[in-house]
Amino acid sequence: MRVLIALDWSEQTFAAVREVSYLYDLQEVVLVHGIDLGMFQYPLVADMSNMQGYDDFRKAMENAGQQLLDHTTTLLPSESLSITRVCEFAKPASLILDKARDTGAELIVIGARGRGRVGEFVLGSVSHRVALHANCSTLIVKEREGPVKRVVVAIEGQEDGARIKAWLLAHPFKNPVDLTIVSVVRPIPSTDPFSLFPLQDWTDIAVRSAEDLVKGLAASLMNHRYTVGTQVTVGDPTDILTERARSADLLIIGSHGRKGLERFLLGSISHALLHGVPCPILVVR
Repeated sequence: MRVLIALDWSEQTFAAVREVSYLYDLQEVVLVHGIDLGMFQYPLVADMSNMQGYDDFRKAMENAGQQLLDHTTTLLPSESLSITRVCEFAKPASLILDKARDTGAELIVIGARGRGRVGEFVLGSVSHRVALHANCSTLIVKEREGPVKRVVVAIEGQEDGARIKAWLLAHPFKNPVDLTIVSVVRPIPSTDPFSLFPLQDWTDIAVRSAEDLVKGLAASLMNHRYTVGTQVTVGDPTDILTERARSADLLIIGSHGRKGLERFLLGSISHALLHGVPCPILVVR
């Protein structure tokens, strides 16, 4: 698998590097560090402001970036791994997205603080933009990193279920894990126009449909690497998935393939999950 790892000097970034090494047998890794000099990105601006030592400043930033790549390399497996290093003066988010596309990356790995709004991920708005616009799957690592044994898979429907199934079969984890496939049926509010229909009948039908979905997915995934259980429940998806993820080592959610975080599995609920769940989150596209 070809993995692109977005780098800065934060501890969350180094946790993300270690986490992807726990998860997968890596064959190809692209390390990307974008040096954003802000308004001093352009020599003309520096000349106009009579900034002294501009060239030395750029060189120091470049040297620091190379040191970051050197340090990150020491955190990766040393055997049978091809590493490509990218350190350029560029807007980090644009550089990450461009390199992911150009190299055909299957997974982008990025660190996040795990606090505040989605836009407050480590790298500031960089991870927000990457999550919005990436064309491949994204692994977001926050506070926790370590060997993965318990994985919660959140499924909304056939589309994201098929996408997650394909990912798990094509990219098996390095070590066997226990998967719990969860589908949450949201109850219809009494103020909703659909409440004109018999609510209990609708809920029962939705639960049976969800049970068929998760059981079918579980049967197709059960092998020597995956021990699979299922859960279908009625309630608030954010609360239930957040609670389940608290005891998990990884949460997997799907994307419907459209742009924007609001298009992730469960719509805007993904905002709350990315904010409130302490374990790493894998968004599968």
